[in-house]
Amino acid sequence: MSTGRVMALDVGKIRVGVALSDPLGYTAQPLLTLWRKTRGEDLRSLLRLIRKHEVVKILVGNPLHMSGEVSPWAAKVHEFAEELQKRSGLPVQLWDERLSTVAAHEILNEAGHGRRERKYVIDQVAAVVILQGWMQATAQAEAKAALERSDLRNRNDQDPPEKE
Repeated sequence: MSTGRVMALDVGKIRVGVALSDPLGYTAQPLLTLWRKTRGEDLRSLLRLIRKHEVVKILVGNPLHMSGEVSPWAAKVHEFAEELQKRSGLPVQLWDERLSTVAAHEILNEAGHGRRERKYVIDQVAAVVILQGWMQATAQAEAKAALERSDLRNRNDQDPPEKE
């Protein structure tokens, strides 16, 4: 994993859940729920958080239908992500968020949070689920690449020298 904090966002119509990785990229923690105002105010609030926490990459939950098709809401989220990328100058990646809110509800139910409490943290926990999914996929891809490099080196070391 590369170093630097990654921020994950679960962008909804009313709230934006925000989660952060640790600087080494091993853990994901909920940060806060941003109650939406205007697009400009939302972006300014996120930019302040990005600077404060020295974020190096941003993940935005991509709200696809279960079939994988782009939903009408996804188009608005994509526009928001593009604007955030322009304003922050950081890489912004869309990440599949299907079932992240379902997983967040399960996590909060298991932790004993009531309905009233959940309203304030559900989006943060969904952002954590998005971030954890990305972190796992990234770690697996890096491990696979390292294994392939190792296999290639081993094969090259075992090949007999060619005769001239």
